[in-house]
Amino acid sequence: MDTKKKSKKKDPVKLKGIADIRRFFYKNETPIYFISATNFNLLGADEWIKGFRFICYIECFDGQHPNVFSPKEEIPHDDFEGIEDINNYLLQHPEVQDYLKTRSKGGRNGKALFLMFDEKTEELAKEQKLKIMFPSAQKRTSMDNKVNTNRIAEKAGVPCVPYVLSPVTDYEQLREVSAHLGEELVIQTPFGDSGHTTFFISNEEEFDKHADEITQESEVKIMKRINPRGTAIEACVTRHGTIVAPLMTELVGFKELTPYKGGWCGNEIFPNAFPAGLRQKARKYTQQFGDQLRESGYKGYFELDFLIDQDNGQLYLGELNPRITGASSITNHAVFALADAPLFIFHILEYMNVDYELSVNELNKRWARQENMDSWSQLIIKHTEDTIEYVHEAPRSGIWKMYDTGHIQFDRMDTHRRAVETESEAFFLRITKKGDYLYEGADMGILVSRGRMMTDDFRLTQRARNWINAIRAQYSSEMVEDKRKPQLQGSLTK
Repeated sequence: MDTKKKSKKKDPVKLKGIADIRRFFYKNETPIYFISATNFNLLGADEWIKGFRFICYIECFDGQHPNVFSPKEEIPHDDFEGIEDINNYLLQHPEVQDYLKTRSKGGRNGKALFLMFDEKTEELAKEQKLKIMFPSAQKRTSMDNKVNTNRIAEKAGVPCVPYVLSPVTDYEQLREVSAHLGEELVIQTPFGDSGHTTFFISNEEEFDKHADEITQESEVKIMKRINPRGTAIEACVTRHGTIVAPLMTELVGFKELTPYKGGWCGNEIFPNAFPAGLRQKARKYTQQFGDQLRESGYKGYFELDFLIDQDNGQLYLGELNPRITGASSITNHAVFALADAPLFIFHILEYMNVDYELSVNELNKRWARQENMDSWSQLIIKHTEDTIEYVHEAPRSGIWKMYDTGHIQFDRMDTHRRAVETESEAFFLRITKKGDYLYEGADMGILVSRGRMMTDDFRLTQRARNWINAIRAQYSSEMVEDKRKPQLQGSLTK
């Protein structure tokens, strides 16, 4: 008689609801990384996930953030053309590779998130035994194409600003293909960031300024120019459906913040920012869009920009960002997210090889309730002059306090915007530091505060202007004659 007891095979763990999901991440043993130029987009993720670390090229906190790793020595590299190049540089850096090995579990270095990545990033991550927690670079690139976005929207039944997709050879041909759209047009090339490749064309002179950029593309999006109010909404495609966060206002094109006319430069989130019917429509369209993405094999985080035509109240899709974005910091730290779990938690959960149950409908209903929202704003402060300047002094990251005079003073070190207690305080994340160069469009830093920074008619409040001026005054720089191309053109945040 065999007296040996047969070992029972354990059933796989299944998480049942929000409480289980939160506990799962608090007990997580898999090293998880956000690798990017800065840690801005996922600030605070390390507080939700055990073993979460940031690997950054830019040291925003002067070594005082406990979960940020930034290599100390610069190694030779080609000029950076985008965030993808920065991430590829980091993955090839010996200090980063050694850091990954020190935290390796069972011969695996864990999982990684990126704001931007390409096929080379995928190869380098594989060499370092890192699994990327996003759909493939090829799929993301295809969906990030502003021309393809409209095609996805058509399948999903989501309305777009009246448009035509076409190559453009010259001004005369542009007018022929867009005759039905009126005299004032907006042209977007397939790829670009923060308005850098959005062109407003109403005559041949304006076309000629950007002709080289427009005509070199095999296809561009040509839209009727409307009188828009910008909004943003983030969501996550999961196996159980599309989770949708609340609709946010978007700051676009303010000359005090950005040199780009159509450039994104911040967000606000606050209760009753939009009429109930419009909020409901935006949520519906976002779910439809997310369901269409899922049909194409996409899963995880995405963001949609919606445009409200102020002349007729119509809601149109603006663009898709198939990734974490610059608005993620606002989304993931509002009250609705803290009460359940931030949106990025559900994205990461899809890549953790664990089964879970979740009522997406119930979650979406809770997140739609206005009492589950508080009021926050963020300003993305760029260098707006067409100059190159060497920075002698720059403000520290942390909590700053403003006095009645408009003067600001560094109050205390903190790595989290939740430490902001009143509207007279703000969290500043410094990006351009002492010894760096400022150039047109360079990100100087991000300012986050409670309350609103825009009026109801979409103008900057005086408080916003005071903060912008005060932060800029903390920088000391001088113009240099050297007109060499900066290491990186464009935004580091979106």
